[in-house]
Amino acid sequence: MTDRIGVLVVEDEEVAARAHAEYLSRLPQFEVCGVARTARQALAALAGELPAVRAGDIQLVLLDMNLPDGHGLEIIRAIRHRRVEVDIMPVTAASDLKVVQQALSLGVVQYLIKPFAFPAFRSKLQAYLAYRESMGGGGRVTQSEVDQALAALRSSHEEELPKGMSRTTVDGVLDTLERMEAASAAELAEELGVSRVTARRYLEGLADLGRLERVPRYGSAGRPVLEYRLA
Repeated sequence: MTDRIGVLVVEDEEVAARAHAEYLSRLPQFEVCGVARTARQALAALAGELPAVRAGDIQLVLLDMNLPDGHGLEIIRAIRHRRVEVDIMPVTAASDLKVVQQALSLGVVQYLIKPFAFPAFRSKLQAYLAYRESMGGGGRVTQSEVDQALAALRSSHEEELPKGMSRTTVDGVLDTLERMEAASAAELAEELGVSRVTARRYLEGLADLGRLERVPRYGSAGRPVLEYRLA
């Protein structure tokens, strides 16, 4: 295997499992080592008991917390009890505060709540990557290196959005623009199923934040149409 980070996707829903694997394929620093559909399969994969999974290459587990044969907290405790040296990132609809608190107390490195679009997923993984890079030297570390590593994990919290803009819609806008490369307000409205006014408000708001670029598109007649692309 290359120096990419090996990931085990633990997800019982087939569509979600494929989506997470596809998202990981867009990030060149990560590689899917295998997919587990149950708690039993996840623990077997980490123990090297599933031939289709490269257990020795797994460094990160993307963990759904609600599996048909066990809760994610039980899996995390079992992994810690067995002293399996992997990082764990819940990717789940489980948003109960007590569940989140217990997961954090068990040492998860990130926590991503469904539903989400690719930009949110990428942000969490990039923050995790920065964390690993900051702690990758081995040996003793200084206080500043520890602070830098912890700050890397916190860096996935993106800037505060303008009033009236939802994170879910923002992620949808960014994901759509990444797929289309560029779009006008009318084109984005059609893709997202929102009004043109709403699409333009989000595009202008993200452009003001520096997340998007405004570029005139010149056609055959009339005034140029303003299109937006990722900065």
